[in-house]
Amino acid sequence: MDKLRTIAGSIASSGRRISGILAAQPANAAGEASAQPAEPEAAPTNAPADPKAAEPNVGGEGKKRKEHAQTSKERREYARKRIMVRNQERKQEEEEKQPGDRPERTEPRLPKRKVALMLGFCGTNYQGMQVNPNARTIEGELFKAMCAAGAVSADNSTDQSKVNLQRAARTDKGVHAAGQVVSLKMIIEDPEIVQKINAHLPDQIRVWGYTRVMRSFNSKTMCDSRVYEYLLPTYVFMPPSEECARIADTVDFAERSLPETSDEELREKRAFRASPELLQYVRDAFGVYKGTHDFRNFTVTKGCTANNSKRFIHHFSVSDPMVIQGSEWLSLKVKGQSFMLHQIRKMVGLIILMARLNVPLKLIDILFGSARVNVPKAPGLGLLLEAPMFDGYNRRTSSQKEGTNGQVSFEPYRKEIDAFRQKYIYDNIVNTEVSERVFDEWVKHTEVYPEQYRYINKDCVIPESTIVVPGVSQPRPGGTAGNQSADSDSEVDNDDN
Repeated sequence: MDKLRTIAGSIASSGRRISGILAAQPANAAGEASAQPAEPEAAPTNAPADPKAAEPNVGGEGKKRKEHAQTSKERREYARKRIMVRNQERKQEEEEKQPGDRPERTEPRLPKRKVALMLGFCGTNYQGMQVNPNARTIEGELFKAMCAAGAVSADNSTDQSKVNLQRAARTDKGVHAAGQVVSLKMIIEDPEIVQKINAHLPDQIRVWGYTRVMRSFNSKTMCDSRVYEYLLPTYVFMPPSEECARIADTVDFAERSLPETSDEELREKRAFRASPELLQYVRDAFGVYKGTHDFRNFTVTKGCTANNSKRFIHHFSVSDPMVIQGSEWLSLKVKGQSFMLHQIRKMVGLIILMARLNVPLKLIDILFGSARVNVPKAPGLGLLLEAPMFDGYNRRTSSQKEGTNGQVSFEPYRKEIDAFRQKYIYDNIVNTEVSERVFDEWVKHTEVYPEQYRYINKDCVIPESTIVVPGVSQPRPGGTAGNQSADSDSEVDNDDN
């Protein structure tokens, strides 16, 4: 009986609640009450419920019941979705404003493979290897040609970092390379991709070929050593000019200018031939560089310390003299693990001035550990990157099964490289020297403005006036003042010569 009474009470209570709801409904257009209560409008799924919204009066008593309150988790989810929608709308607006910035995909996506791309170039009229905004560089020309040939997709054509392009060695303005390696992810589906890239390159830049490499390959960090060559005419070793010495001793620094080289002096320089004693001195001098040394005096001042300036030189060789277009030339070859900015050109420049004055070779050892001085930097015209070496990587890949990753080597392209080097590098160096007298002008400049190089003397004594002091300036040619190191505005960096 008790259970029956409870059920009856529940039914009566429900009836009273329903009656109250029906009484609260508004009349329809005909003035009649609605037969059923109006269903409230559903709230948007992405909008939070209004906690102040009231339910219909219950029992006609005018009391309101609050809807279910929104949880903090629901609020966070709602805010996250709003932010995503807002960001997507902004992105669409930006793309509509700049429709030409992103190339439209006109071809299906093709797979990219990690490769080591081998190339060579003549650096004349280029601002070095590495890409630079508003500068004509080898890397800029190469990337543009790869995009045009289809080796790089349209989606990746706006930024070479999208294909992880990395070079084995940087080269400075005007420096050449018979062999250079860049690593990148490239589309290689087309068997004639190399020929197509070369078709979009100037003649003084050539791609030799490529080889598949492991995905972790980086042409800079996996390069064991680098071989550079430097060509110079032997007349740079002739004794100092009396006219240049007179100007340096009698004319104020700001008023000095380089004397003209007469036709007779020019013929004398072209006819100069190095004696066996001079050649032996030059070979012995370059031999001092072999081994591990502190080359802080052979790079730029800024950023260089004793902690980051030690380098290991495998060898530094000097060829037998060769006569080219009536002048005698030498080929210098240096192999090292890595090189600092301008290091090779400064190593060559120091030996040139030492040979002209017959300075004892112990000066080189003194400069390895001495205070900072400004070592003369030889012209970039004669310098070329012979090849980066990947012996360690090649040993690793040789143990893998055939067909996975290839050897990074220039040997398959030796014939083409030798022909290119002769026509576009060697001939260019010689012809430029004959027409512009680059080495002659450089030598005269060091003699007319010798103040920074007074430490190159037979007593091997470093005058205090030649020591580079941070923040202290001295006059430069033309009467302007500047840091004693002419390269002080550059940062120390590996393999940029």
